[in-house]
Amino acid sequence: MSSPVRPRHTPPLGIALALGLGFGLAATASAQTNGNADTTTPVARGAYLVHGMGCADCHTPLKMGAKGPEPDLSRGLSGHPQGLLLQPPALPAGSPWAWGGAGTNTAFFGPWGVSYAANLTPDATGLAGWTAEQFTQAMRTGKHAGSGRPLMPPMPGRPSAS
Repeated sequence: MSSPVRPRHTPPLGIALALGLGFGLAATASAQTNGNADTTTPVARGAYLVHGMGCADCHTPLKMGAKGPEPDLSRGLSGHPQGLLLQPPALPAGSPWAWGGAGTNTAFFGPWGVSYAANLTPDATGLAGWTAEQFTQAMRTGKHAGSGRPLMPPMPGRPSAS
């Protein structure tokens, strides 16, 4: 007699993947310098993915530093700043520009309208309610939580099948 099949528990993303995303900003620096990508733990795997997929490029707001714009690591992966209200972008008729973005690099406009970088932290306003499977499917399908509305440009550049 075979034992009953247990349902596979998919932990909330706040525990599994978001830990890796949250700690990923710090951990990617060592992976960049020594070239070794340790992906044996969820945190290490998250750091590897954050670095390899460039998540912080748009999901970490920029701030003005001594040498120009730089990532605001105190708000790492937090997405578009909640209190930053933007005026609707306007391009002159006949402009060759097709799209653009806010100075924080967390809001973008184009023929699709305006899109804002989401909060990827394990906070309730971020990915706390997502499972690792939902996040994986979102990356693979280009849809919110893997089955909802389409993710807007520039995310994802191209859904990943792997």
